[in-house]
Amino acid sequence: MKLELHPLAQQSLADRLFEAGVEFPCGGESACGACKVRVLDGDVPVTAAMLEALGEREIRDGWRLACCASATGRVVVEVEQWSLPVLTDEAKLPIEPRSGRGAVIDLGTTTLVVQVVDLTSGEVLRVETALNPQARYGADVMSRLQYDLHHPGELGRVIRQVLGRMLGSEPLHEVLVAGNTAMHHLFCGLDVESLTHAPFTSPTLGSYPFPDGELAWPGPAEFLPCLGGFVGSDLLCGIVATGLDEQARPHALFDIGTNGEVVVGSAQGIVCASTAAGPAFEGGRIGGGMRAGRGAIDSVHVRDGKLDCHVIGGGPARGVCGSGLVDAAAGGIELGLLGANGRLTNSGKRLPLAGGIALAQSDIRELQLAKGAMAAGLRILAGGGVEKLHLAGAFGNYIRPESARTIGLLPEDLPVDAAGNSALRGARMLLLTPSTRQSRLRRIAALSRHVEFAANRDFEDLYGEMMSLTRYRLRS
Repeated sequence: MKLELHPLAQQSLADRLFEAGVEFPCGGESACGACKVRVLDGDVPVTAAMLEALGEREIRDGWRLACCASATGRVVVEVEQWSLPVLTDEAKLPIEPRSGRGAVIDLGTTTLVVQVVDLTSGEVLRVETALNPQARYGADVMSRLQYDLHHPGELGRVIRQVLGRMLGSEPLHEVLVAGNTAMHHLFCGLDVESLTHAPFTSPTLGSYPFPDGELAWPGPAEFLPCLGGFVGSDLLCGIVATGLDEQARPHALFDIGTNGEVVVGSAQGIVCASTAAGPAFEGGRIGGGMRAGRGAIDSVHVRDGKLDCHVIGGGPARGVCGSGLVDAAAGGIELGLLGANGRLTNSGKRLPLAGGIALAQSDIRELQLAKGAMAAGLRILAGGGVEKLHLAGAFGNYIRPESARTIGLLPEDLPVDAAGNSALRGARMLLLTPSTRQSRLRRIAALSRHVEFAANRDFEDLYGEMMSLTRYRLRS
């Protein structure tokens, strides 16, 4: 995609590029090289950080880092990044009809989804999606929490303003917001210091109401409560959406992302925990990593003894996204190019995919760290057995379960269900059933017990074991 930009007195070129949708995965530290843009017309001076991250060849070809770009005149750039196809949910749900309109918000670390809903019929009238503007200050929540310690309130103001514009000006009866614990604290202007170090607890996990007019939104709002630590209201809504709290036998819910959450439970009790999975499943910290947009390798199959890659959009490969990463590792194992210990077996120590994109040994290591954390979390919480595993979010919607089983991310003896955007659906279920909302939230809170893995020796031992790229079973 091409962009034509003109300098403004109060904004740098980096600011303009970020506003246009270019993401800075490392928070603008010029450390990852993932915010590349190619200058087609105009002048963007080369900095030392650009030379170090990109190298002389890419600099000669016109590539620059957006996060430290400057210009004094008109510039036309080619942006290689893309916007994530955001997963929404518009399924018909039970409703207690009332007049007016309401809205629900899925405030994700990476993406934002706003749904405006007719409270009489339950119909979704409008859907707005966007990238979370906080990404400029770091791709992961810990980077943003550290930023907030030094610039308190800034990230909250940024996200409230963007969401306010997405909601529009039409009067709304109420707005329910769901997000992880970091998003909850940043949005509500709460002290985040306790979330920046073990044991990652906070005294302010409850729901947070905003009366009409306080946010300059078109109606009153409430940020739904968290369950503990880094298990936020997005997982609470996932429990609502999957009916996990009403099951006779335990079910499990996986939300696989930068901060991976695991929930196991039934009507008899719920245990939940978060794991620092890292951004590998979203393309972060992977040499050729990107999100699932045009140019991303999103699936890999073994055909005729080789890895056959599918590229979104059908053009040349620009990188590999999370689902493609899992497929590629599974294919590498099948072909004997990748060992169970994560070692690449060829002399070049690279796993070639397509279009010059290849996985390096460090990329496989990032995958092992991410999948080991999620699998170990499930093993710890599901000691009593599980009937079914629900996969929440975009990554869970697009991965191939068989590939995930091959690398040991998912157990091979457990049925898997793609739950879609369970945070958004659960929030809408709560919006449409106001008379039972608070009682259900209280029941889930009473059933739930948060488990902290940071100081759990069993988790530490199992984590190392689950980094192995081998199949496993929950029931031995």
